[in-house]
Amino acid sequence: MKKQIAILGSTGSIGTQALQVIEEHPDLYEAYVLTANNRVELLIEQARKFQPEAVVIANEKKYNQLKDALTNLPIKVYAGSKALCEVVTDQQVDMVLTAMVGYAGLQPTIAAIKAHKPIALANKETLVVAGELINELARVNRTPILPVDSEHSAVFQCLAGEGDNSIEKVILTASGGPFRTFTREQLAHVTKEQALKHPNWSMGAKITIDSASMMNKGFEVMEAKWLFGVKPEQIEVVVHPQSIIHSMVQFTDGAIKAQLGMPDMRLPIQYAFSYPERKQASFPRIDWRQCHELTFEQPDVERFRNLALAYEALHRGGNMPCIVNAANEVAVDAFLHDRIGFLAMSEVIGQAMAHMPYIAKPSYEDYVQTDAETRRLTSELIASHSF
Repeated sequence: MKKQIAILGSTGSIGTQALQVIEEHPDLYEAYVLTANNRVELLIEQARKFQPEAVVIANEKKYNQLKDALTNLPIKVYAGSKALCEVVTDQQVDMVLTAMVGYAGLQPTIAAIKAHKPIALANKETLVVAGELINELARVNRTPILPVDSEHSAVFQCLAGEGDNSIEKVILTASGGPFRTFTREQLAHVTKEQALKHPNWSMGAKITIDSASMMNKGFEVMEAKWLFGVKPEQIEVVVHPQSIIHSMVQFTDGAIKAQLGMPDMRLPIQYAFSYPERKQASFPRIDWRQCHELTFEQPDVERFRNLALAYEALHRGGNMPCIVNAANEVAVDAFLHDRIGFLAMSEVIGQAMAHMPYIAKPSYEDYVQTDAETRRLTSELIASHSF
């Protein structure tokens, strides 16, 4: 039987590539639910092509446009955040791909876990914001969480077959982004147009900026802690500009396993869909005649302070990662709208961490309040330029 997949965020970079995987394997997978936040035109196009059981547009103002465009098709049409949480619980759904961007992915992911749906996790903010809560829910509901991020999928693949063998270190690789060789003075004058041009990966705007500032790698460090049960000091970041080695695992005997491949997100998406099997795919292969070197560098946390802030938040725990995520989402949006400079994003996040109340053992309600209050504070800091 075909695996019925609900794609939360089908119009984003991960969502569109997931649909390419489904299209390549129509005998194995079927898009059962498609959702989007605002991009209603693309959602309409996807719905007409893949004929899912249901579609959801989070922005309720665009419901009528979506409904009218699909009126002649046997597709259920919903709108709003509540509908996002309800569609993932449908009995026919076999797996939920959480490809929504940011904090918005948390609530529907929780709903899917409680409904015992296996999670293909591409929304790293879910574990960044509430990793302890998500892990406990997954344990209680016996719900598997399969990583889709290329780095965490790489670690997951390296651990396959290792049983209870102890991990000494998880080594996450980073491309270094478009500004790897920039001085701090040059970074002060970076434009959003420059920041949106990643040298290796094709991603959405928000994650591309996060990659350029290395906040994305900081989030991946946080995510690795919860996915693989390691301590912050067991997670190392290494800059690898070629993006061929996607991450590595060092074991207690000193042996290191690495997962290599071309920078193509369809591979980890398909692996999550098919795990534990590997299916044939048409994705690009490494041409070793063209791949002449694999190089490695240490990340510079003075020029790229976001990585240091992420490690600090991870060490402090509690609601601090939630604060970092909320402040970062506001700061990135401000940068994309030319309200603050590239380096100011780190300054704003640092100020939010310093001023927000710390909660050591947050509940779900604490996370919700922390997120809202941090966004308010960060917006005020940016408006007043008091950072």
